[in-house]
Amino acid sequence: MVPSDASFGGTFPFVPHVTGAPGFRMHYVDEGPRDAEVVLCLHGEPSWGYLFRHLIPALSGNCRVVVPDHMGFGKSETPQDRSYWLQDHIDNLERFVLALDLDRITLVMHDFGGPVGMGLAARHPDRIRRVISTNGPTPFGQSDLLDRLVANAGVSPWFQWIAKAEADGSLEAVLGQLGFNILSTLKLNGFENNALITDTWLAAYGAPFACPADCLGAIGWAKGFATGAHRFETPDAAADRAIRARPALAIWGEADRTLLPGHFLPLFIQLFPAAPVRRLAGVGHYCLEDAPDVVAALVADFIRQT
Repeated sequence: MVPSDASFGGTFPFVPHVTGAPGFRMHYVDEGPRDAEVVLCLHGEPSWGYLFRHLIPALSGNCRVVVPDHMGFGKSETPQDRSYWLQDHIDNLERFVLALDLDRITLVMHDFGGPVGMGLAARHPDRIRRVISTNGPTPFGQSDLLDRLVANAGVSPWFQWIAKAEADGSLEAVLGQLGFNILSTLKLNGFENNALITDTWLAAYGAPFACPADCLGAIGWAKGFATGAHRFETPDAAADRAIRARPALAIWGEADRTLLPGHFLPLFIQLFPAAPVRRLAGVGHYCLEDAPDVVAALVADFIRQT
């Protein structure tokens, strides 16, 4: 587990906060006025709140920006006796949001932060004010979700590797050494700006996975897809109507080879047919790394306009 005060050369200078509400030591960033609207930023695999380090200061002047690290990621604890399926992360997030009594929430979701955030929206639509996808899927009971997941898995190098590694028994061994192979894992998922790669950047992304016992979160997310253990939250009719009426924005790096826009943007468009979609040419899966200033400006403008 990364020390709470680790700032990685000042690149992550935010005051650490910790809660035990989800049943483990969960770290989060909480910047900006406490009485302002909440922007809840949800990371994916194998990242953590560091992914949002440029977005936090861009929004925290006018918004309360809250950035939790999921169980088994970043500065949060990695319990050895817990399961790490999608439904577990939704449960954790729900307990976190209720403990902090977060309301008027703008969801900003990346990667599997998408299904985690949409799970929260299904359970508590009254707490959600806006939905923003940044290369993050928005599953919400769509009938073609499984078909899209299967089609994407057939062409995505990351999902192809997951399937092969689970079949030959190497998935846990490889991801259990994520601290050593973090660069190849991140690159397989996809970023286009190789100037990002510095010792500090690698340390920030690799430090949470220092030993196999620290890697259960990363293993669980991948293994859940390979084995079908993840369960997507299905909204009831009232939640479906409520969320469909919320302002929404999709920001998608078109060079994403992990979650291809042709497979996942239709999920967003089905849910929010009138919402703006900003496709970023030459930007990969980690759009918040490849184009942080562009993404921050789009998010800030959307919040201001809605």
